[in-house]
Amino acid sequence: MFSYGLGDAGTGLAATQLGFYLFPFFTSKAGLPAVIAGSLLMVIKVWDAINDPVIGWLSDHTKSRWGPRLPWMIGAAVPLGISLASIWFVPLGDIPQKTIYYIFVAILLMTAYTCVNLPFAALSTELTEETAIRTRLNAARFTGSIIAGLSGLIIAAQILSKGNNEYFSMGRISGIIAALTTLISCWGLAPFAKKARKPTSNSEPFLLQIKRILRNKCFLQVIGLYLLLWCGLQLMQTVSLIYLEQVMMIPINISKWIPIPFQLSALLGLQAWSFFSNKFSRVSALFFGGGLWILACIVAMLLPPLSATVNSENFFALGGVELLKIVILIATICVVGFGASTAYLIPWSLLPDAIDADPEKPAGIYTAWMVLIQKVGIGFSVQLLGILLSFSGYQSVLNCKELVTCVEQPYTAQITIRLCMGLIPAVLVGAGMHIMRRWPESKCELTTTTL
Repeated sequence: MFSYGLGDAGTGLAATQLGFYLFPFFTSKAGLPAVIAGSLLMVIKVWDAINDPVIGWLSDHTKSRWGPRLPWMIGAAVPLGISLASIWFVPLGDIPQKTIYYIFVAILLMTAYTCVNLPFAALSTELTEETAIRTRLNAARFTGSIIAGLSGLIIAAQILSKGNNEYFSMGRISGIIAALTTLISCWGLAPFAKKARKPTSNSEPFLLQIKRILRNKCFLQVIGLYLLLWCGLQLMQTVSLIYLEQVMMIPINISKWIPIPFQLSALLGLQAWSFFSNKFSRVSALFFGGGLWILACIVAMLLPPLSATVNSENFFALGGVELLKIVILIATICVVGFGASTAYLIPWSLLPDAIDADPEKPAGIYTAWMVLIQKVGIGFSVQLLGILLSFSGYQSVLNCKELVTCVEQPYTAQITIRLCMGLIPAVLVGAGMHIMRRWPESKCELTTTTL
């Protein structure tokens, strides 16, 4: 359990920092227009999705003394660390030259990310066939991921709250942590991976994979849920710092610390929903957690900003209405994190049920397609964010240490940011809950259509 929980630490740290900081980094440090920043995030996710089926197939057909999964994790650990550091470097040159650099580094980063994360995710199905233990494994996995993400946010807050010029220092520290935790996890998992269930060695053409997926109704429900929940979560993460600094008017050296309550509450929620799922049901946990998430999204959209007189010097001396605004904001963020932790746990705890419905149980294929579809959806959602901000008049800045004082965003841009923090994620989460209303209480089965 400990080793499996540690296996998602490196990629969890990377995903958290990329989710919260990469879009503001592109627009406020590298000086890229919002539409280009959104396009880069889409390229990252789409490439990450494209290489999933390839890595999944190769992982299924890998032979080694440690099983098919660990060699990929071991080989990609160091490249993951190096490329994670490189994505936060600002090269010399104009906007096209910077864009080419970030595309190249992003391809390297997401290839290494997939080589670690996808084989690792497939292990949760192969290490055991007991539903309760699988749920605990996924709880351990995302506990490690969230703790690592929390560590990444603390590192970022400590370094970046001093100014916007230390992203590369943050990246180097994070890269070292990501590589080391992955290697330590592989060392701990090696004895168990040797004895884990092996995937079938039969090759399967692309069209047959599509037919296999379409035949598995439970898998279609799981991937629909995963897609919707993570599009909502990714949209909120991507726009969160912009929301805090340019809509809520939080001073920059304070705003970098505010995502930490989200991560802490998500960690607490993960344990709570894991217990709730095993005592009642996973779908019930989804509906309770999703309801809290939706409520908090609506509150976040409607919260009033701090007054213009609030700054770094008087922030901790606030009282009255301004203090109440801060308390409600942090409480709302905590409720979002507690409810959104279902996006980590529930889809992945349901996936083994869908895989078990397939007689051949090709965990690599199903895991790859689940992640592929989710990442394509997220890619287009963050691209949509860039487009919406551009049309709303959002203004990017270069080397700005205090975004509020550098530029005042137009009213239309502020409304767009609020919608991306509130109404749009709430609709996506509600749609995810809707498609799970008919999840089978008994064992999942395939449709009668033949492959």
